[in-house]
Amino acid sequence: MSRPDHPRVAAIARLLAAAGATGEVVELPGSARTAAAAAAQLGVPVGAIANSLVFDVAGAPLLVLTSGAHRVDVGTVAALLGVPGLAPGSPEFVRQHTGQPIGGVAPVGHPEPIGTLVDVELARHERVWAAAGHPRAVFPTTYDELLRLTGGTAAEVGPGPVDAGAVGPAADAVAR
Repeated sequence: MSRPDHPRVAAIARLLAAAGATGEVVELPGSARTAAAAAAQLGVPVGAIANSLVFDVAGAPLLVLTSGAHRVDVGTVAALLGVPGLAPGSPEFVRQHTGQPIGGVAPVGHPEPIGTLVDVELARHERVWAAAGHPRAVFPTTYDELLRLTGGTAAEVGPGPVDAGAVGPAADAVAR
């Protein structure tokens, strides 16, 4: 792992430092577009990866930070928010609202504030890892720090954790 070289990653690192985040951004040797890929490179359980999923709620973005071992149930989240429905944001929608690519969306550093839900499943881990603006960049943090950094709301975003060792199309879909 190395220090951030990418301009977007360096900007996220500065924002995190200014906000008092305890961990430093690092760039991984390989892409970490999925929770399984990030966990493998970091040597941590997939549940300790905070997936950044951006949903379209009637044209407005919603960021859900969920454990890599937990699936978001859109019906549960829609009911929680009192909206008729939500859909995964397209790559264009995600970039428009976060300034970052799918697979690398940091919980901070967006052009405008985004409503954020933070999966309670992440609290099971002493340290969690979140994306830092690029698919190869991550930073260590804690559940409480994620709540503070994002101004997010703790939420149960779906049923219990999926198989932590799950790999393949279903697991990859959860990570996107």
